[in-house]
Amino acid sequence: MHNTVSDEAVEKLGVLFSDQLLLAALDLIDRDCVIKYVSPWGRHHFSVLGMTDSYTVFPSLHRSCSVPHFCTCPAFAYAVLISQSQMACKHVLATLIAERLSKCVVREMGKDEFVAFLMRQNADT
Repeated sequence: MHNTVSDEAVEKLGVLFSDQLLLAALDLIDRDCVIKYVSPWGRHHFSVLGMTDSYTVFPSLHRSCSVPHFCTCPAFAYAVLISQSQMACKHVLATLIAERLSKCVVREMGKDEFVAFLMRQNADT
């Protein structure tokens, strides 16, 4: 597997996503902002460090969901869910590309860290 994005792949992605969104996603990957947290049980979740905050990304939801991906950022809520002007935000796109290229920063989580993460997620909702 290659760890770089070919010009051909970028061109194909450019058909689906705006240049601005694609470049922003690739920039997040270049800056090692896509973090894959792995639990002791092999479960994983992603966090992407944005300019102002860190966002949780769920890159593959159940197929029965109307939206195949989800991000906690405001841009996802507006551009993907409300106006439906985009298929993804830069955080989701960065996560999908980084995961495919094995470019995620991987962090193992202990049991206590995983429980703390779940509690934070519940507190945010």
